[in-house]
Amino acid sequence: MVEPADRPSAAGQRLGAPESFGVSTLEPGLRPPVQPPGRQVSIRVQMLDDTQEVFQISQRSPGKVLFDLVCAHLNLTEGDYFGLEYQDQRKMTLWLDLLKPTLKQIRRPKNTILRFVVKFFPPDHTQLMEELTRYLFALQIKRDLACGHLICNDTSAALMVSHIIQSEIGDFDETQSWQHLLHNKYLPDQDAIRDKIMDCHRQHVGQTPAESDYQLLEIGRRLEMYGVRLHPAKDREGTKLSLSVAHTGVLVFQGYTKINAFNWSKIRKLSFKRKRFLIKLRADPSQNAHHDTLEFAMGSRDCCKIFWKICVEYHAFFRLFEEPKPKPKPILFTRGSSFRFSGRTQKQIIDYVKDSEFKKVPFERKHSKILSNSSMSPQSSSFRSQVPKQSAMSIPLAGDQLDSARLGHQAETNGSEEPLTSQSNTNGFHDVLAAPGTDLTQPRQNHHGTGSAPDQHLLNPGSPGSEDSPMGSPHVVVNGNGSVNGQGTGSTVVLGLGQSPEGRQLSPLTSPLLTDAGYVRNEDEDEARRKKFPTDKAYFIAKELLTTERTYLKDLQVITESFQSAVGKDEAFPNSVQNLISANYDPIYTFHEGFLKEVEQRLAQWEGRSNAHIKGDYQRIGDVLLKNIQGLRQLTVHLQKHSECLVELERVCRSARKVEALCRDFEQQRVCYLPFNVFLLRPLHRLLHYKLILERLCKHYPPTHDDFRDSRAALADISEMVLQLQGTMMKMENFQKLLELKKDLTGIDNLAIPGREFIRLGCLSKLSGKGLQQRMFFLFSDALVYTSRGMTPANQFKVHGQLPLFGMTIRESEEEWGVPHSFTLFGQRQSIVVAASCTSEMERWVEDIRMAIDLAEQSSSPHTDLLSTSPIDNKLTEDGGAEQESEEELGGSRSSLERQGHRGNTTVHVCWHRNTSVSMVDFSVAVENQLSGNLLRKFKNSNGWQKLWVVFTNFSLFFYKSHQDDYPLASLPLLGYSVTVPSESENIHKDYVFKLHFKSHVYYFRSESEYTFERWMEVIRSATCSASRSLPNTRKDLY
Repeated sequence: MVEPADRPSAAGQRLGAPESFGVSTLEPGLRPPVQPPGRQVSIRVQMLDDTQEVFQISQRSPGKVLFDLVCAHLNLTEGDYFGLEYQDQRKMTLWLDLLKPTLKQIRRPKNTILRFVVKFFPPDHTQLMEELTRYLFALQIKRDLACGHLICNDTSAALMVSHIIQSEIGDFDETQSWQHLLHNKYLPDQDAIRDKIMDCHRQHVGQTPAESDYQLLEIGRRLEMYGVRLHPAKDREGTKLSLSVAHTGVLVFQGYTKINAFNWSKIRKLSFKRKRFLIKLRADPSQNAHHDTLEFAMGSRDCCKIFWKICVEYHAFFRLFEEPKPKPKPILFTRGSSFRFSGRTQKQIIDYVKDSEFKKVPFERKHSKILSNSSMSPQSSSFRSQVPKQSAMSIPLAGDQLDSARLGHQAETNGSEEPLTSQSNTNGFHDVLAAPGTDLTQPRQNHHGTGSAPDQHLLNPGSPGSEDSPMGSPHVVVNGNGSVNGQGTGSTVVLGLGQSPEGRQLSPLTSPLLTDAGYVRNEDEDEARRKKFPTDKAYFIAKELLTTERTYLKDLQVITESFQSAVGKDEAFPNSVQNLISANYDPIYTFHEGFLKEVEQRLAQWEGRSNAHIKGDYQRIGDVLLKNIQGLRQLTVHLQKHSECLVELERVCRSARKVEALCRDFEQQRVCYLPFNVFLLRPLHRLLHYKLILERLCKHYPPTHDDFRDSRAALADISEMVLQLQGTMMKMENFQKLLELKKDLTGIDNLAIPGREFIRLGCLSKLSGKGLQQRMFFLFSDALVYTSRGMTPANQFKVHGQLPLFGMTIRESEEEWGVPHSFTLFGQRQSIVVAASCTSEMERWVEDIRMAIDLAEQSSSPHTDLLSTSPIDNKLTEDGGAEQESEEELGGSRSSLERQGHRGNTTVHVCWHRNTSVSMVDFSVAVENQLSGNLLRKFKNSNGWQKLWVVFTNFSLFFYKSHQDDYPLASLPLLGYSVTVPSESENIHKDYVFKLHFKSHVYYFRSESEYTFERWMEVIRSATCSASRSLPNTRKDLY
């Protein structure tokens, strides 16, 4: 190895450190093991700063020796977070096994360069105790950004690069910064956001390299792709995915979007067999046993083994208290791999560093052209280099910029602190620095002025003019316990903004205004008018309450105004039914009118659009909810009558053809964008929405929050109401669904009878003498009905046959018939072979049919024939092929999805054209996952964004110009669509954008904040991804 005296110090080399083998990172307190005798071999290692070092090891020495030599060379104490990786002759990237001989792993050492990189990424960078370790992590982020591995939006990328530049060249100088960006490549598409990088760099005046590293890690750890190494794989359906491993467990990505995560606590076993990687989950009482194993196909057995090894190591490093002990060698036979994690676990590292006192020796930063911590005074170095100790701080500011102070007190526990949090305001519909999937529990800080430039006294506390600012001098409590830098003063120390105890400018590490990454302003050419809105998650939860309440009130208007005026003109409609509906829905509508006004007033106060914010008690919503939910309890008698309204309306429609035609004509009107029966159940569904909103609010608030008590009390009240009405709600949902299906089917009698439950509907291919024919299947608790699309004006489905479930058996028959995803249904009178579109569809059908068979076996009610004609007649009709459809007819039916014609875009028709299925569980989930609000929409080939009011309900998006419109302009059924995040190649350079695509149809939607982005993704995924198929056991007992 080259002597230190013969060359300049490399990055990470501690200045003035004597030539030493350092401390072994694998066995605390010991020197590296003595190398076995033998010929010495030179191994080249590339460091994180791109320098290369040569180390001499013995031929027979294990990988641990080489790794210890590298850590000793760097004098790195927390070396277990790192590892050595290399490429073998197959160009596969491998980790150096510390227990195996190095030369047995590296066959050609002269031609191989090992890379010293970060191997284990902790969830919180404050767990890294040493500044050198944080510096090396910052170099890793710098490398990942340059290589394009760390995917993020432009705002996050610009801010991270600005911190890197600040650590390398110091304070902003326009000419120097411009030249530095020209000669150094930090991002693949750096030129496009160069101006944004310089704007960010301008705000970091006075920030030291150590502080820049800290801020860089603070931003990086929030990104979804932080520390992610993708391993290509495919699921059982052949969909291209990627697997990764993190401290939480195994992650699944589609592109660069995380679509699933399996926590370590839910994983029972990880294994691989040939090219298949298997994840065995712990038994879940809500699911069947055969669903506990997930299978992914990887490129080769070696790919499986590489990923399996890193999973084993990640689990041991983050979950175990100590290094696992080696297994005893078997005497005769071996079973499985003997691979194990070798090294200290994270807990051992933290305990070791805490218990040991190391001298804080400064080190050199290769790329930094400014003085590092080595030039600081001892006091300054100690104050700046440590992880910030502040927690839960608030800043009182005058005016409508920030609210009054809530000085928090956070005690230290076992030496670990929570990140800084503070209340602040930001724009309402804007580009905020964040990536999809980042933690919403940390409030974003994005301070804006009313002019064209940010408030400099906010972004730069030490800038001139901050003392003379009309906002006054904000204050902050440091450590909350009257101590500064760990030294108690006996009283609370209050510092002016931008001031340290010694009167110096406060470090960004200790400034609550600069703790979060979101303070950089990002101009949006689409928004000429700027408003300042809060960024607290509670505000966006309250805003969701407001937007959904507006939609709910419009839905109530359909009943109380539109329907009443439509049927009131006709004498054929019975007055008794009209009075029943009016008596039980008008009081609900009147009550919610007042509730909506209160919510609107509170949100206006919260946003600072009235003078009420001066009182400081407006940033809450729990008190409004508690008051109105207690008022809503008085209307329970009306809510209980809503099921009677539905039953009576169906009775009069069945008994009088003119009333039925009257209701059918009303459903043709644009204002009735859903089946009218759905509107009648809206008040019961709204109770579920209140409950979910309050659950999110209580989960967000700490128990000490002013609004927590009211929110919890309101949650208790609404939960009691939901429990009281749940039986009625479930019964009416099933009844409403049967009534809706009755309108879609022809040739069927008495569908909505007591005791019958709807379970699933969807498209399957039925095997007949003419081959596979597309059929629509309807699964009920007592029978399975199959149909095809008829030629009636209403596009109803014609019933061909039914199979009673009593005595039915089911068997998978893919090999027997040679048809993929096929299974055979053996009934008492006939058997049929059907095939699903994919494996997952087949599994859903098989599971639900088996469950329905069990329900039929347990039921004591006699079987009722569903068909109006005999099965023989239907069989003859089916074989005759009279219902065969031409491509033109199918195309015409597809075009009907784009219209609002009667029964043109019902769920049944969408499933028919999208070749998918929906269960009753999916409908129940859809009832809970309703959302509305403003979104910006962009088509695939268009340039601009169009602002629309969007309502998500019944598996569809409905588009309005504004929330005041009475009817939607268009709708988009989402069954069969996929929701993802746009890729870099699509050039959607905006935050909070999600993409909907089905075949060649592509739509982009942009939300206003991270919370609303995640909520829209969540509810749309509920429509595009089927929920759990298991039904509650009590459903069969409801009738």
